[in-house]
Amino acid sequence: MADRTDSPSAPPAPPGGSPASTGYLDRRTLRRGSAGPLLLTGLGVAYVVSGDFSGWNFGLAQGGFGGLAVAAALMGLMYTCMVFALAELAAILPTAGGGYGFARRALGPWGGFLTGTAILIEYVLAPAAISLFIGDYVESLHLFGLTSSWPVYLACFVVFIGIHLWGVGEALRFSFVVTGVAVAALIVFAVGAFTDFDATRLNDIPADPDAFGSSSWLPFGLLGIWAAFPFGMWFFLGVEGVPLAAEETRDPARTLPRAMATSMGILLVLALATFLASTGAGGADAIKDAGNPLVAALQRDGHATTLGRIVNYAGLAGLVASFFSLIYAGSRQLFALSRAGYLPRFLSLTSRRKAPWLGLLVPGTLGFALAAASGDGARMLNVAVFGATISYALMSLSHIVLRRREPGLARPYRTPGGTVTSTVAFLLACSALVATFLVDVTAALIALGVYAVAAAYFALYSRHRLVASAPEEEFAALARAEAELARE
Repeated sequence: MADRTDSPSAPPAPPGGSPASTGYLDRRTLRRGSAGPLLLTGLGVAYVVSGDFSGWNFGLAQGGFGGLAVAAALMGLMYTCMVFALAELAAILPTAGGGYGFARRALGPWGGFLTGTAILIEYVLAPAAISLFIGDYVESLHLFGLTSSWPVYLACFVVFIGIHLWGVGEALRFSFVVTGVAVAALIVFAVGAFTDFDATRLNDIPADPDAFGSSSWLPFGLLGIWAAFPFGMWFFLGVEGVPLAAEETRDPARTLPRAMATSMGILLVLALATFLASTGAGGADAIKDAGNPLVAALQRDGHATTLGRIVNYAGLAGLVASFFSLIYAGSRQLFALSRAGYLPRFLSLTSRRKAPWLGLLVPGTLGFALAAASGDGARMLNVAVFGATISYALMSLSHIVLRRREPGLARPYRTPGGTVTSTVAFLLACSALVATFLVDVTAALIALGVYAVAAAYFALYSRHRLVASAPEEEFAALARAEAELARE
């Protein structure tokens, strides 16, 4: 195979790996310098913004207002700590591999593969689920005269993947505009809902007398806090994908940490405002099972309001923003794993416009097939959350390992609090992973099944065919060489 041809300029192969031909990486390059701090901040918010419009409220049925409030606060702490840890790692290794690249250096090839696979599970399943929600929105709003949602799923994948194929700069600008519309609508909603805020509505879910520690604030007891963890994540799920844009960023060592911190700050404010305004205006019991909780919070005696209609359309914009940005993130993680040989190498080929066209088309086709065949968006999102929590634990662990094993490594940005910060993220990620079994055991088992198949592929085939000249692999090889020199 041409991709495995030795060349004088190729670096030494890792154990079980192979050097790549001179032209290998030339056919696998992204468009550099396309994103600055503003577009990257918008990308971080875009990943998440749909979660403010729906999904989080189901946590009220698990923990009540108090349980979900504690869960959301702890998950907000987990994401904040993790973002600061990832900002340091992204400044050290600004490549499209993101979490896979960080874990590759800290935890070896198996750690890199398991982290990258967990991220892929999240970024393939989440867009498929969101396409279902977009279809439901379009149908409920009676747009285009549609009475069936599958044409919407198809249109989402075809149109938005087409924009990504056009070019990353155009794609990120489109995402930024749609995200701006969604964020503006959330602000307008919060202002309107707070005018009808009533604190007595926060804890109007009847308490379960048999639940340990139950009260009006914790109607399902202390265990309800833990069960609400996955729903508290919905306010922040996906923000960790910003480092995947590293190879298309101007001055990534400076830009990525700034954009990640800013987007996380915006998401914390939006989460607090949305949660309090919705629950205080509509009542926890009334919105705990609502498919569109913000609209339900604004309804009076079942009658829609003008602001509710505006928020309804804006919710569609939020879903589009998250769908669009998650497609981007999944394609970059797939691109990096393929380029390094963990997945079939042809998936990382790029077009003349420097877009990973197969990395976009293959997951898109799979996502559409899952959406059309399953129709169960909640189950697919639960699978995505399971994959996400695994990746969070491994990425946080990578920060801890690199800080302790390589304290002298050049760090353009340093995590506030050091390993204490990443340890908090690691422990909370492990707790969230266990909590997924409390919510949907079937989804967790599906994710584990996919994980097992992927691990078998790596163990039996691809770990013997890694590409030594891929950026993440070179970075790990350099670490080994430095360690050997230090021992000598």
